[in-house]
Amino acid sequence: MTAQIRALLLDPVHRQLRLRGAFLLFAIIVIGGSIPGARAEMGQVASGYVLHSTAYAVIAFLLVTGMQGLLGGRAVRAVLTVAAMGAVDEFVQSFFPYRHADVRDWMVDVTAALVASLLLYLLLPKRKH
Repeated sequence: MTAQIRALLLDPVHRQLRLRGAFLLFAIIVIGGSIPGARAEMGQVASGYVLHSTAYAVIAFLLVTGMQGLLGGRAVRAVLTVAAMGAVDEFVQSFFPYRHADVRDWMVDVTAALVASLLLYLLLPKRKH
């Protein structure tokens, strides 16, 4: 079972699945955050900073392990992609009267992506995928 999970999370064969998963998770975040009351209910489970950092760190992991190229380049592209995703998320929130855009949320998103990408850069083998 552990080998299967490792393969799903790291094997280059599943690269495209992880990349699609990153964008699917982002879509779920944006759509779910647009549902009235959904964010307030999630806030009872965890703070906004915990939710943002966890979600965008997972997206960064999926992007780094889903992209092709050298690990350093994948890590940088993942952080830039998460920065754009976080900005889009905050921009979309500004259109809903029950939500508001917050640059601090975006900074948490980018910080989570930086930390996750740096850890992956330090821990994963430096081979091309």
